[in-house]
Amino acid sequence: MHPILSDRRRFMVYIIAWIFTGVLIARLLVAADLANWSFALLFSLPVALFGSFLTSSAYFVCRSLPFNRRSFSIATLVFASAAMVSGISWLGLCYGWNKVLVLAAEEVEVLHLSPHLLVLFFITGFAVYLLALLAFDVYIAFDNIREAERREAASRLLARDAELQVLRSQIDPHFLFNSLNSISALTAIDAVAARTMTIALADFFRQTLAIAEKEKISLKEELLLCENFLAVEKIRFGKKLGVEFEVAADAEQAQIPPMILQPLLENAIKHGIRNLPKGGVIKVTIFQRDRWLHIAVQNPVSADPGNSTGNGLGLSNLRQRFFALYGDQARVSWQRTDDNFTLEMALPFEQTYHE
Repeated sequence: MHPILSDRRRFMVYIIAWIFTGVLIARLLVAADLANWSFALLFSLPVALFGSFLTSSAYFVCRSLPFNRRSFSIATLVFASAAMVSGISWLGLCYGWNKVLVLAAEEVEVLHLSPHLLVLFFITGFAVYLLALLAFDVYIAFDNIREAERREAASRLLARDAELQVLRSQIDPHFLFNSLNSISALTAIDAVAARTMTIALADFFRQTLAIAEKEKISLKEELLLCENFLAVEKIRFGKKLGVEFEVAADAEQAQIPPMILQPLLENAIKHGIRNLPKGGVIKVTIFQRDRWLHIAVQNPVSADPGNSTGNGLGLSNLRQRFFALYGDQARVSWQRTDDNFTLEMALPFEQTYHE
């Protein structure tokens, strides 16, 4: 759609600008003693309005020559030809409209159209149209750039959503497979515990389905999900598994990606608690400082690295999820000592607002 005709406000500004141009032409005619004000305005205003519509066609000329399929010689030829046609049209209108006014007024010519004045009308029509071509060409160029940026932003958004879906699909089955193996093992030794664990597992996945499609949830929701997860795992490990949460009150309403803490607890159990004869305590510390949300998970590990080393998939997924959501703003780091593994992450603090 034409950028001027498609916007009412822009169209009105465009017409008003050409009316002022008509007044300016009339002023020049009066100053040159070629006509009085009444005849000068009667001549120049219709000519200017015709020029406004004639010049607007330059947009379609520019659109007919896309930048990626344009050669300099062809563009020069087309632009010069279009400007030439505009100059001739402008000259013909000025000459014809002057004749109409003479016949209508039944007086002497409104204007004495000397050869020099006719040449001036032609040059004016040619130059104005050429400037319009260049102006619309620049407008189209910038519009193409903006459209390319919009497409790129949309592509990045789609790619990010696809990446998050892939990462989630890698995380969700991980816990499911471990839980089913645990239920299978409990069935042979404690049927009641196996049944209880099955119900707890169903509750956990019911909540998981409720939040899985959300891009962000509150930290409080994530902690509730972790409680349901730990309810399943405590049936399996009993007194071997201990968990301590230290969560600052002002951090509970923080907005975070769903299921970033639960996989960390799962890793702490799988690669830490499970390999220790006496088990251990997982410590989770969460607080907000300087508009950053800090989360730390610490768990004991076996002195033998071979018994507590995973493939790093969960941590790699966490980093990729943070990069997809926050770019370079979020940080994830971890370190291992002889008997402890600590993971720390910091992400921008986003408050949950309730209406």
